[in-house]
Amino acid sequence: MAKPEVTKVVLAYSGGLDTSVIVPWLKNNYNCEVVCFCADLGQEEELDGLEEKAIASGATKLYIRDLREEFLTDYVFPTMQAGAVYEREYLLGTSFARPLIAKHMVEVAEKENADAVAHGCTGKGNDQVRFELSTMALNPKLATIAPWREWDIRSREDALAYAEEFNVPVSHTEKDIYSRDRNIFHLSHEGGLLEDPWNEPEDIMFQLTSTPQDAPDEPEYIEIEFEKGNPVALNGEKMGPVDLFVKLNKIGGKHAIGRIDIVENRLVGMKSRGVYETPAGTIVRRAHQLLESICLDKHTMHYKDFIAVKYAEIVYNGMWFSKLREALDGFVEVTQQTVTGTVRLKLYKGNIIVAGRKSPYSLYREDYASFGEEDVYNQQDAHGFIQLFGLPMKVEAMLEMEGGGASHYRQPDYSKFKRD
Repeated sequence: MAKPEVTKVVLAYSGGLDTSVIVPWLKNNYNCEVVCFCADLGQEEELDGLEEKAIASGATKLYIRDLREEFLTDYVFPTMQAGAVYEREYLLGTSFARPLIAKHMVEVAEKENADAVAHGCTGKGNDQVRFELSTMALNPKLATIAPWREWDIRSREDALAYAEEFNVPVSHTEKDIYSRDRNIFHLSHEGGLLEDPWNEPEDIMFQLTSTPQDAPDEPEYIEIEFEKGNPVALNGEKMGPVDLFVKLNKIGGKHAIGRIDIVENRLVGMKSRGVYETPAGTIVRRAHQLLESICLDKHTMHYKDFIAVKYAEIVYNGMWFSKLREALDGFVEVTQQTVTGTVRLKLYKGNIIVAGRKSPYSLYREDYASFGEEDVYNQQDAHGFIQLFGLPMKVEAMLEMEGGGASHYRQPDYSKFKRD
């Protein structure tokens, strides 16, 4: 494919090894001006000295935008309300951050009259798809440059050598070789010894969470209040989403909450192993589930669980800016109108233990659920219900018997699968 003719490129910049060496690489290979863009999603100390570093690497300027609240309210909360979890465990911490970064990167490119955007995603991963589909949806006229699909660098060791050759300041060393992505929702770890799924993660790798062994020996109770599916208060104190997540990350991290070790199926087809720390996100998601259990009716909850798998697939595959995701959001928003109330949790050595939930819209009624004799429920009614509910099975069995045979249902014969 022919290289695009560009004079100015906006680079999604983190200050990490890959994006640091991309700055001089773009200048050397495209003879263009490089403007860096960084989204503050809660990386905290990772942003220290970032502007000086970008300029020292060869960029003409760096934009930094604080997007933490937009990230939580417009991306994290809708995904959490949908109940979306990819492949049973992954809470999508990186997946829904990429379209937000791309959205603002496109805005900066339009402001700067840039010809293209660039990213540091590899040709093997999911993020290249998420960035490029988002850019395509928001401004298809912008070209996209993906250096990992063009250059001769094939490893992090090669990137370190390139950085040394062009005097690029980087924080990575040969000994600290993990690839990490951090935001206010999670911290991911890939690479290094994690590339072998038999290897146990080393304790020194974790940065947000204590080990269960080092967590407090006494449990801690917390209460989270929701309004229409959004967390709005912690332990009786109203607070905005950023403050709430910052505080919950510290509390959850102290109690070793939110560690997962998964092998996931990437969009491109290969499997990859990652370790994630998601303390606040894990707590809020569990609390939200518990509140929904008393606020949603049976049929709505079951159908919502069904679409949650599709919603997770959409987010993971980079299709945030799609009509289908917007349509599913419409459904989810309706389901959240009564998800208001408070959940009490007990945190203890990596465990989230339910301690109580209440809501003014609760569908749980003690008088209905009681096994005692109550006027609201006549137990004799159950006989007619069971007869009607089981009618199809009863008719089928009667037809089998009238034909001279027993019921069609027999215990499967597994003997042929046994080994000699």
